[in-house]
Amino acid sequence: MFKGVIFDLDGTLVNSLGDITNAINTVLKKHNFPTLSIQECQSFIGHGVRDLVVKALPQENQNEEWINRCFNEMLAVYQDNCTIKTAMYPNISNLLDELTARKLKLAVFSNKADKLTKKVVKAVFPKWNFEVVEGLKLEALKKPNPTVALEISEKLAIPTEQLIFVGDTDVDILTAKKANMYPVGVDWGYRTKEELILSGAKYILEDPLDLIKIL
Repeated sequence: MFKGVIFDLDGTLVNSLGDITNAINTVLKKHNFPTLSIQECQSFIGHGVRDLVVKALPQENQNEEWINRCFNEMLAVYQDNCTIKTAMYPNISNLLDELTARKLKLAVFSNKADKLTKKVVKAVFPKWNFEVVEGLKLEALKKPNPTVALEISEKLAIPTEQLIFVGDTDVDILTAKKANMYPVGVDWGYRTKEELILSGAKYILEDPLDLIKIL
């Protein structure tokens, strides 16, 4: 019997593509680098902001100096503009209401920087109680490293096998499997259904409320 749900943030609970694309393109324009289309940005998301910056930079500028410079600039721009277009996907609010009514504990684990993860959750989800909200604090601990997922399990006081892990990328599914949690993918996010199945998702949600069927 499941007692809690850990959610990825971007591409799972919220569509943040507009704000992320605008932020990285602001930095790229500043240095006269080619900007990204929404589709390109979408394909780069999932491994944290630093990874996005590396992939967005021209190949000849993918060195530590440029990466660090643009990474810090991206964080500064995005921090001030991370909740302008970002919003919940349809039916997420209904799912959270249902999970809350069933007394399941809720958490968020994202590869977005910790401060930004907490800011977005606070702004977009003021009505719901996420008992633990964790973003990226150390590059070495980003998903699919299961360390933080295991720490969330301890903080929630729920055994890993009684936790559902919901995400939109192979990174999320691999994290769930490594942490011995039930891996669930969503088909409205930033990756394909096929990628999630290949990664080992036990269930693919076509609508947020499909999660109730698992319970």
